Amino acid sequence: MPPDSGRGLTVQHSRGLLLLAGTPLLTVALVLGGQTVLRRLHTPLTPSLSSADLWTRYRWSINPSERREAALLLAARSSDSAERSQRLLAHQGWGNDPIAAVALKHQALNAAKLGQPSDEQKRWQDLLQRFPDSAASADARYHLGQAKPALHTDLFLQQPGHPAALAAAAETKTESPKQALAALHLARWGARWPGAASQLREACNRISGDGLNQDDRLTLARGLASLGDARAAESCLQGTPTTPASALAIGRVLLRGTAEQQERGTQSLLELAINHPDDPAALEAAALLSEPLKPDPTVLDALPEALQQRSADVAAARVRLSDWGNGDSANAMSVLKRWPTNPAAWQLQWDLAREALLKDQWSTAEALLEAIPSSSLPEPLAARQQFWLGLTLSKQDQTTEADQIWKHLVKTHPRSYYTWRAEVRLGRGDLPVLDQASASPPKGLGNSFQSHWEPLQSGDPFVDRLWRLGQTQEAWETWRSQQPPSDQPTNPKQKLVEGRLRVAVGDAWTGLSRLWRASLRLVNQSCEERQLLHRSQHPRLLSQVFETASEQEAVRNELLLAIAKQESRFSPGVSSPVGAIGLLQLMPATAEELAGGTLTSDELREPTRNARLGARYLGQLLEQWEGNVVLAVASYNAGPGAASQWVTPALSNDPELWIERIPYPETRLYTKKVLGNLWAYLGSDPDRCDS
Repeated sequence: MPPDSGRGLTVQHSRGLLLLAGTPLLTVALVLGGQTVLRRLHTPLTPSLSSADLWTRYRWSINPSERREAALLLAARSSDSAERSQRLLAHQGWGNDPIAAVALKHQALNAAKLGQPSDEQKRWQDLLQRFPDSAASADARYHLGQAKPALHTDLFLQQPGHPAALAAAAETKTESPKQALAALHLARWGARWPGAASQLREACNRISGDGLNQDDRLTLARGLASLGDARAAESCLQGTPTTPASALAIGRVLLRGTAEQQERGTQSLLELAINHPDDPAALEAAALLSEPLKPDPTVLDALPEALQQRSADVAAARVRLSDWGNGDSANAMSVLKRWPTNPAAWQLQWDLAREALLKDQWSTAEALLEAIPSSSLPEPLAARQQFWLGLTLSKQDQTTEADQIWKHLVKTHPRSYYTWRAEVRLGRGDLPVLDQASASPPKGLGNSFQSHWEPLQSGDPFVDRLWRLGQTQEAWETWRSQQPPSDQPTNPKQKLVEGRLRVAVGDAWTGLSRLWRASLRLVNQSCEERQLLHRSQHPRLLSQVFETASEQEAVRNELLLAIAKQESRFSPGVSSPVGAIGLLQLMPATAEELAGGTLTSDELREPTRNARLGARYLGQLLEQWEGNVVLAVASYNAGPGAASQWVTPALSNDPELWIERIPYPETRLYTKKVLGNLWAYLGSDPDRCDS
C-alpha cells in the first residue's frame, strides 16, 4: 500500500536527505585526511622518521629522489643485513646525483660481504669512473689499489685527508719503496691513525737510506711530537735546523717529559721566542712558558719585551707571581679588563676569584667575578661566574640580587653542575633517590647518539644531506677529507661539527673531547646553539647496558651514565695509566672483590659486566655515605678513605665551597663534572629556548 502522505517522509527520502547531509561531512573528512597524508608525505626525510613512514615513501612516493633517499635511510637501518641493504639500493635509477656515489660504495661493500668479488670490483670501478672527485671514490682507490698500487699513490695526492688514504698509508709495508712517502703522509694528515706511530719511527730510522731532505725530517719530527714522543722527534731531526712551528711542537712535548727534557723544552721555546718574536709560534711559546702556576720569572724576563707586552699569558703569569691579594690587585684587574676574550684572562679570573672565595673575601671575589662580562665568556665559564657571583651577593646579605642572578642562570643556561646548585640555592633542585633503579627509561631513546635527529650545520650542503639521510660514516669521511692537514681543528665551530660526527660514527672518546673543547671556546652563542652543544655532550650511548645494570644493582641509570661519560666517554676498551679498565674504569683488584672471583682484563672490558660491577660499587658507596651523592662521587674517584678525611660541617652548610676545598685537583674537577652530568641526564624534557 502506498505510504500515507500524512505520515511524513518515506524511507527513501530519509536516506536521500541523510546522504545529502553527510556529503559535506564526508568532504571535510576527506580534505582533512588528505591534508594529513600530504603533511606526512612532505615531511623532510630524516632519521627521526619511523620505519613505517620510510617504507611508505619508498613504495608510494611519486618523487624518484624521495624514493631513493628513503632507500638510503632504510639501508642504513639494515646495516646488519647486506642482502636486505642490496635489495633496497637496487633498481633506483640513481643517475648523476652525487648521492649515487654513496649508493655505489654501499653496493660494493655489500657485494664483498655476500661473497661476490666480481660484482664488488665492478661497483668500485663504476664508482671511480663516474664519480672520481667524490669522497666515496677514495674507498674505490683504496680497494682497487690492492692490485694496482699506483691508485694508492693517487689516493695520497688527490684525497690526502680521507680515512681511506690514512688506512692505505698505515698498511704500507716497511720494506716498500713507498714507505717513506706513506710515513710522510701520515705525519702530515694523521699521525694518530692506528699504526701510524710505527711507520713514522721506522721512516726516521731509515732517513739516511731513503734520502729524506730537511723538510721531510721536520715533517716526521712534528708528527712524532704530536704523538708525545719527544725523544723520537728529536732523534729524527738529527741536527736539522727547526722551523718555528716544528720547534713549538717539539718544545711543547718536551715540557711534559722528564726534568731533563723539560729543561731542553724550556730552552728550545725560549730560543724560538727570541729568534722569531713576530712569528705566531712565538706567542704560543710564551704561553707555554707562562703556563705553570708558579712560572720561572727569569724565563719570563728573558722573553723579548715586545712579545711580553702583547701576551695575555705572560701578563697573567706576572699577576700570579705578584702579591696581588695584599694590595697589588690593580694589576690583576687591568689584565682582566685588557684581555676579556682571552682564555688566559678567563683562567686568571677564576684562579683569583676561587682563592678569594676560599678565604671568605666576598667583596673581593665579587669584584673579580664582575671584571669580565659574562657575554665575553663561553657558556660553561659564564655559568660558573654567575653562580659564584650570586653566592658572593648572598654572603653579603643581598639575597634578592643573588636570587635574581640564580634565576637568570637557570633560565638561560643548559642543565649543568652550576644550574643545579643555583636551583638548590633557590630552594629547588632536589635529586631523586639514587640507590634504586630508574623508574623507566626516557621514551624514544635507544643506542643512538642523541634522542632525536638534529641538523649538522657543517657549512657543506652535501655533508649536511648525508647526515640527514643517516649516512653518518659518509658524512664524517666527506667532511674529514675536506679539512686541512691537522689532527685537531682549531676553529671551535669545526670542533663542534667534528665532535658530533665522531660520536655518531662510534668514536665517542675523541668526539666528546672535541665537544668539550668547543664548549670552552665558543662565545656569544644563541640559546639554540648552546642547547645543541649541550645535548651533543650528553649522549645516552649503550643505554641498554646501563638500564640492565641499574635494574640489577638498584642504582639510578642516570648516575651510571654520568660516571661513564666522565670515566671513559663511553669507550669500553680504554685503560687508565694507573690500570683502571672499561666503561666505569674499575681497578682489577676492586672488580675481583666485587665479582667474588678472578677476572681477566678482557672480561673486565666487557661492557655488561663492567657496568654491573661499577653499579654495585656505586651502590656500596651510596650506602656507606647514607645517600650523599657528593661523597659517593668523590669516593669513586679518590677512594672512600681519602674522602672520609675531608668531611667537615661545610659539606652540609656550603657544599659548593666544600667541593672547592677538595685537596686533589683531579677529584675536585671530577666531582663537579659528574654531578653536572647527573643533573643533565635527570632532565626528562629537552631544554627549550624562549622565542
